[in-house]
Formats: sequence, C-alpha cells, structure tokens
Amino acid sequence: MPHTRAVRIAPSILSADFARLGEQVRAVEEAGADVLHVDVMDGHFVPNLTVGPLVVRALRPVTALPLHVHLMMEKPESLIDAFAEAGAEQITVHVETCPHLHRTLQQIREAGAQPAVVLNPATPLSTLEEVLDQVALILVMTVNPGFGGQTLIPSALDKVRRLRALLDKMENPPHIEVDGGVNWDTLEEVLAAGADVLVMGSAIFDADEGPAEAVRSYRRAIDAFMRRTD
Repeated sequence: MPHTRAVRIAPSILSADFARLGEQVRAVEEAGADVLHVDVMDGHFVPNLTVGPLVVRALRPVTALPLHVHLMMEKPESLIDAFAEAGAEQITVHVETCPHLHRTLQQIREAGAQPAVVLNPATPLSTLEEVLDQVALILVMTVNPGFGGQTLIPSALDKVRRLRALLDKMENPPHIEVDGGVNWDTLEEVLAAGADVLVMGSAIFDADEGPAEAVRSYRRAIDAFMRRTD
C-alpha cells in the first residue's frame, strides 16, 4: 500500500529553456513546485555535458526553492564544496562513482549540504545498505542517466518497492526520489511503488500548457491519488 508521506514535485532544469531559465524557474515555483533539480553531467560518467556551480550560483537569488544538485560525474568529491558554496542545499552522488562512499557523504555534510545517494538501473540496493542512516534521500534512476525525455524502465519500479519496504522499517527514513520517465503515463505506478520526490523534466518544461500549469495539474493528480489510496 502506498505510504502517506507528502509527495514533492522536483522540476529538472535539464529540460528548461536556458534562454528563459530564471523566468521558468519562477513560474514553477509560483505554481507550487517543491524542489529544483539540477542535473550535472561531465561527459565522462554519462554521455552528455551540462552545467556547473556557476549556474547554481545564478539560480540561488532567483528562487527560494531548495536546489538539489545531482552529480552525474566521475570524482564528484572535486566539486562538492563548490556546489555547496554556490547554494546547493542537497548534493546527490552516484554509488558507482564513489569508492569511499561514506567519506564522500561526510564531505557533503561538512560542506553544509544534505547528502543523498543515487542508484543506476542496474545497481543493486545492497550497495547502499551501510549508509541508509547517513542520507537525506535516495534517488532511484528509472532511466539510464545522461539524457532527458527517456522512457521509464518498468523493472526499476520493483527496486523502488523493495526500497520502500526497507525504509518503512526505519524510524526516520530518507526520502525516495525517482528520476526518469515520470509523466502522465507512469505517475500513478511511480506513486504506488513508494516514491515521494518526483523529478520531472520534459513532463513539465515541454508541456503544451506551459511549465506552471503542468506543475498545477500534476499536483492535483498527485493529491487525488494519495487521498484515494490512504
């Protein structure tokens, strides 16, 4: 049965119009978004290149939304301090890039941000069992990282369900975030699996009705689903 925790909407600026980034960020904030998701890609760990700390620094005075930075990069420890200093409230690192994961999470905390961890579709839950009490959030990738607009991998939702069952045994469990292919076709199954933070890029920024109305529509649908399943 789905959990009853509040579900947060996290628009991903990867799909925003960068020529109008400030305007679009303000629009989704006013419409009720909860978090701003910033995808950082290095062209090595993933086959794409996106933004750095300067973009986070530019966004910080534009919005009051928490800035959650998702580091899809090799050697994330090299930029953790820079992103935290630029204004990132939460920094998420991939298990696959951190041979000393506990140390990296500690570095994020010492830099003044909330530590979070992410698993690729083929990475098992067992890789983070020893740090469940060290993180504010666990991000389950439901697509292979590197590009927006991909189709959700159905088997990834089984990982979300197993993670929800595991975390429900904890007194203060971290949030479960899902990133990849969350849209009208997949929304209810993602919620039913147990996710409580939804990263949405193209579903919001490419919506025909515009980003703000897309956020409002998804919020209404999420609230209705959660009431129906409580």
